[in-house]
Amino acid sequence: MNEMPFRKHSLGRQFPKMLSALFLAVALPFLARGVEPAPEMFDVLIKGGTLYDGSGEKPRVTDVAIRGDRIVALGDFPADRARAVIDAKGLAVAPGFINMLSWSNESLIEDGRSQSEIREGITTEIMGEGESMGPLNDRMKTRMLEQQRDIKFEIKWNTLAEYLTYMERRGVAPNIASFLGATTIREYVIGLEDKAPTPEQLEEMRQLVRRGMEDGALGIGTSLIYPPAFYAKTEELIELCKVAAKYQGKYISHMRSEGNKLLEAIDELIRISREAKIPAEVYHLKAAGEQNWPKLPAALAKIEEARKAGLKITADMYTYPAAGTGLDACLPPWTEDGGYPALFKRLRDPATREKIAAEVRAPTNKWENLYLAAGSPDRILLCGFKSEKLKPLTGKSLAEVAKLRGKDPVETIMDLLSEDESRIDTIYFLMSEENIRKEIAKPWVSFGSDEASQAPEGVFLKANAHPRAYGNFARLLGRYVRDEKIISLAEAVKRLSGLPATNLGLDHRGFVREGMFADVVVFDPATIADRATFEKPHQYAVGMKHVFVNGVQVLKDGEHTGAKPGRALWGPGKVR
Repeated sequence: MNEMPFRKHSLGRQFPKMLSALFLAVALPFLARGVEPAPEMFDVLIKGGTLYDGSGEKPRVTDVAIRGDRIVALGDFPADRARAVIDAKGLAVAPGFINMLSWSNESLIEDGRSQSEIREGITTEIMGEGESMGPLNDRMKTRMLEQQRDIKFEIKWNTLAEYLTYMERRGVAPNIASFLGATTIREYVIGLEDKAPTPEQLEEMRQLVRRGMEDGALGIGTSLIYPPAFYAKTEELIELCKVAAKYQGKYISHMRSEGNKLLEAIDELIRISREAKIPAEVYHLKAAGEQNWPKLPAALAKIEEARKAGLKITADMYTYPAAGTGLDACLPPWTEDGGYPALFKRLRDPATREKIAAEVRAPTNKWENLYLAAGSPDRILLCGFKSEKLKPLTGKSLAEVAKLRGKDPVETIMDLLSEDESRIDTIYFLMSEENIRKEIAKPWVSFGSDEASQAPEGVFLKANAHPRAYGNFARLLGRYVRDEKIISLAEAVKRLSGLPATNLGLDHRGFVREGMFADVVVFDPATIADRATFEKPHQYAVGMKHVFVNGVQVLKDGEHTGAKPGRALWGPGKVR
């Protein structure tokens, strides 16, 4: 008799809970559809541009959404989803460009805005052609301070990693990364003399490379036509590269010759790559000197043959027919055995001067004689002096200065170097336009300015830059892509971004894709062009509209915002 009342009581207590559960099961899906959370806001929306994503694939019109320092979405989004909107309709959107050969290591200390290169869309600077900003010992620091010219700075670091971190903290607009300079490693251990390392010294050099690679260097860089790098034998370089290879490093080289022994120099680079089991790149690919112009097809064929054999051989280049280096590149390498003080002493000794002059005038394959390679002294342009007394000669040719002084051009070279006590920045007209076009056409060629980022103001106006400091990348996109159609715009963007990023192993750089760092540029393909000339080099390129580095806008409507969000980037071998 008590069972039924008990059951009714139990059901009565559970009924409200059952009803509530039934209601939620039926109603929740409808409620959820009606109260979806608002989509998360983007920081920046680059809207309606034609995207060249760095892969070389066909471009497409799409929006690029940035949140923080990353690209978070590609697609079609309403403008009200972003805190800032860039109207890119009719413009090209691309990954930030990578400068494979930058000499901005000092200029960025003077001006971290990187004006001339940000205005071309360069968001990453790669340094280390033979010399790097570390490792340094006290003797090297003293020499660097003594050789400073218009840009003065304290040296507050010892290792390359410390330099890169110092620059990031100081503030720079672009990202920065560097190879270890083989010259720097050699000077640290051996000095500036022409001698081979002892077994103990070679092991010390290996240890420096090991520490540098673990600290995040990209690999080993050389500049083998210049002393003291010229004194290093191939076997020495192979030993350093073997260490770098263990950390996924690369070998990159201003080869032992770009002229009379061009083909043999490529053979040396290929040998180093093969024996050290390391990818290798040719710095500023060229055939220098008119008599050597016909060698370029054979040089390109050597590289392509090595690539077909499985070696990772690539190259970079600048888009001008003139090289830029020191006036001392006219002299035989033995003159700098012991460094610049030893050179200046030799230039002041009459008997030694006579010997030097005879060697400069004599054709040879033993060293790279840029005086003869240029063809005549009127094809040698003097651009930068240390001495205030000599600065009025800036912009004059060697022929003009020799005539002004009433002296032979070779004697004038020696006089100027002795008086200025510096290398003297010099432009040599060495290459042909036809060969430039052949190099651009190769799919394994990327680009580097081989110059410092500058601005038409302050200390930068005390010397004449090579116009590649202001125009190398814009010149490619304007003259050779739009006007001459050597390669497509999609291919050019790949060579400026995706290709070098892949070659270097840069982490999440070089492409516009979800999850990549937001290094993004927006430019007008119809107007982008270089404006710098050899006569008037301090002129910005035109056509670049907007530049973002790590998600921060550095260029807005063609003007620098003053932002310095650049970061130190590390090689794949860095010990985290």
